Amino acid sequence: METKLDPAKDDLPLMANTRHMLVKHYVLDLDVDFKSQVIEGTIVLFFEPGSRCKKGGSAGEGACLSQSDETFKIRASEPCHSPVTNLSARSSKTGYNDFSVCAKGEKDTSDKNGNHSNGEQASGISSSKNCCDIETHGSEDFLLVLDCCDLSVLKVEEVDVAAVPGIEKFTRSAKLTDAEELRNLRNQIVHELVTLPADHWREQLYYYTYCSQAPGCGELLFSTGTWSLEIRKAEVQAPRDFPHAIRIWYKTKPEGRSVTWTTDQSGRPCVYTMGSPINNRALFPCQEPPVAMSTWQTTVRTASSFVVLMSGENSAEPAQLQEGLLSWYYYVTMPMPASTFTIAVGCWTEVKQESHTADVQINNEFSSLFSRADLRLIKGSCGHVAYPCRFQNPAASSQLVIPHRVFAPWCLKDRCAEILLELIPQCLSAAHAILGTHPFSRIDVLIVPSNFSSLGMASPHIIFLSQSVLTGGSHLCGTRLCHEIAHAWFGLAIGARDWTEEWISEGFATYLEDVFWAVAQQQLPHDEAREQQELKALLRWRRLRDEVQNSKEELQVLRPNKENTGEVSESGTCIIKHGLNAEKIFMQVHYLKGYFLLQSLAKKIGEATYFEFLRKFVQKFHGQLILSQDFLYMLLEDIPEQKGYGLSVENIIGAWLDTSGIPKLLPDQLVLLLESLLEEKMLCLRILQCLEKTYHLDEQDAEVRHRWCELVVKHKYTTRYAEVEKFLKEDQAMGVYLYGELMVNEDAKQQELAYKCFAATQKQMDVSSAKVVAEMLF
Repeated sequence: METKLDPAKDDLPLMANTRHMLVKHYVLDLDVDFKSQVIEGTIVLFFEPGSRCKKGGSAGEGACLSQSDETFKIRASEPCHSPVTNLSARSSKTGYNDFSVCAKGEKDTSDKNGNHSNGEQASGISSSKNCCDIETHGSEDFLLVLDCCDLSVLKVEEVDVAAVPGIEKFTRSAKLTDAEELRNLRNQIVHELVTLPADHWREQLYYYTYCSQAPGCGELLFSTGTWSLEIRKAEVQAPRDFPHAIRIWYKTKPEGRSVTWTTDQSGRPCVYTMGSPINNRALFPCQEPPVAMSTWQTTVRTASSFVVLMSGENSAEPAQLQEGLLSWYYYVTMPMPASTFTIAVGCWTEVKQESHTADVQINNEFSSLFSRADLRLIKGSCGHVAYPCRFQNPAASSQLVIPHRVFAPWCLKDRCAEILLELIPQCLSAAHAILGTHPFSRIDVLIVPSNFSSLGMASPHIIFLSQSVLTGGSHLCGTRLCHEIAHAWFGLAIGARDWTEEWISEGFATYLEDVFWAVAQQQLPHDEAREQQELKALLRWRRLRDEVQNSKEELQVLRPNKENTGEVSESGTCIIKHGLNAEKIFMQVHYLKGYFLLQSLAKKIGEATYFEFLRKFVQKFHGQLILSQDFLYMLLEDIPEQKGYGLSVENIIGAWLDTSGIPKLLPDQLVLLLESLLEEKMLCLRILQCLEKTYHLDEQDAEVRHRWCELVVKHKYTTRYAEVEKFLKEDQAMGVYLYGELMVNEDAKQQELAYKCFAATQKQMDVSSAKVVAEMLF
């Protein structure tokens, strides 16, 4: 699928050639300057040559996967947090610093901030038998392509990782003098480093740090385009020979679309990443395709009045470099797409609990419905690449509430203390009751500036919330918090392999927010929780209906690439269909249509069975990227009786994912739709015909057909009067009200129909019903 990309179109190009080279780790070393509104510094990228997998027999059969999609059999342990703040709190010119490497097998020593030592077991990464190296043949130099936009790239150089003291442990060779041998040695060192077993993660971070500080050993040729950074080394023609560690010196631009420079609610300057359509390519050169899952570590220096928050496993404490200058260090050991990286720098105040907090309580009446089986620990290995995984750690799996902090501008501190501090543990505990192990070891919650264009955004270890959720009680704040917490499982720990399948993230989070919130409200009776969910479903249905009526059909499709979803070009490039369309950015079809799909499946299966399956799904696919069919295939295989409902992957995809508009609904949903339409003063004939054709209303149950007959009568849809007559004759238990509707309009044809039907059924009618109808007619 080689594509010629036109940046003027609404499709967002992903330019990185991930099939040739894959970033496995980023080391960012940055300075934040609020006067110039620029972030500048270096980024070191550690690569492995990409692999192209043969077609397999998985749910995503036929799709071309990169090396990071392979299934590895590993058992990993709880990540720990290395005390490296002082080492990384350095200026870009600082040399090597002392750094203690922890031995294997240290006992878990978790503290209240989520900092803990490494766990016990892991095994190395096994290579895939189905993959072969892709090389560039011919005389041209190999070209490395990164996603890059709105950046000033100053210099690109190869990093001499062989110069790092103690790096000999990663080499098998003795002294090398030949230039080609030295190049191979450097690449061998990087390969050994990026493939260290998961229980060596502390040692791995140690050497990543020192390798990133190693001197350069030759500048590389580069050029920038609208969407990309292209890098080459003279006379290197194959990815395997290209430098596996490179350093890029760059600056962001104030107008860069990945970052927002603004002021907070207290009037103090701040900057944050906005989750823009172009993701992080205007923050640092990277590989944007989701298959390029990587880890990262970041050092950020800024004035001492600022607090740096970021996607990181450690609760960073700043180190003072000199008067008025602090350094902050964060890292992650769970590989994730670069687009999930988030940073926020501002004069944030940490909001702390002033008094003793009571033990967390949740709505056990409601949560018990979803707790039929304890699936927090599954025997066997995880299915993801090797990293220190919480799902195989007993202490993590029993942790109801993970460590958390709350930050906000000073003027919102009291409001956050009043609302957020109590809600967060309730919502976290409720999420654990439904899905089990929290995928991440800690979380920060930040109230972002008022120009933030959403109510919330979730990233690894950090949630952004709008100030709008802090007013009017706890309901909006609680539901939004539940939505963002749900993304820890669906959107982050389990991601979409194709960015166009947003429903995998947003549909699940929308569905789960109701369930989490019902459990979190400990005082709410079960029936009231159900009523709240039904009311919310009605509101969502009306919103979806309005959106479908007022948007382009092509923007209503949840899988716009259809059967080509997940496929990329020979090099790994692809496009995100409609990714730059401003209208799509504010649409909620992926949230709402995805929500109704999941709701319809839950109703057919039964909620207890459905949530038992969801926990199994999370256990199987955490740490991996999926396509829609991965979820659907497992659902139908795990609950085979659903095939009796006529469910299949093909008809679900056809009805819900690959078509515009609203799919065939459950009877209750159809009743809600028709009742909302009955409130409209006038519907044109075309809408009535469309409803009838789309939902086959004459074949539905009596509740649905009753509302349809009301619409026929209200709008004098004469060609369907026969259906009203049939209903009055065959559904006498529900037809009494319709007689009144036929008479009240004072329409001759409708009154004639009423008299005709009553005459035909009067003798068989219940005495009381016949008396009521007669009073209406005569």
